[in-house]
Amino acid sequence: MKKILVVDDSSTMRKIIRRTLRQTGLAFDDVLEAENGIEALSVLAGDPAIRVVLSDINMPEMNGIELVTQLRTQHDATALGVVMVTTEGGEAMVKTAMERGANGYVTKPFTPDAIKDALEVHLG
Repeated sequence: MKKILVVDDSSTMRKIIRRTLRQTGLAFDDVLEAENGIEALSVLAGDPAIRVVLSDINMPEMNGIELVTQLRTQHDATALGVVMVTTEGGEAMVKTAMERGANGYVTKPFTPDAIKDALEVHLG
């Protein structure tokens, strides 16, 4: 089983990402959702089949930078991919996410090809 976890505080954005994932043609079994980093940690703890996390950076409770930092204390980067999906085009936020252990990022608005390129290595 290969599952993807989408973490974003916007339910609309989670739906857009789900639809985009279907358009990529990548093979995965399910897409799970969380509204913030705290909820994402709970979902991950209950489902070892999650192979990649697509996370927004700006969220309440626990943001994407805090989430990737926490995930890297529990999961190796090869076992669990973390890809940031963000409107933050700023070099500083992307650099921080990558330094904390993110495997990559895509910037909103994104295309199915951009999502596919970021996820292929984790779902192959």
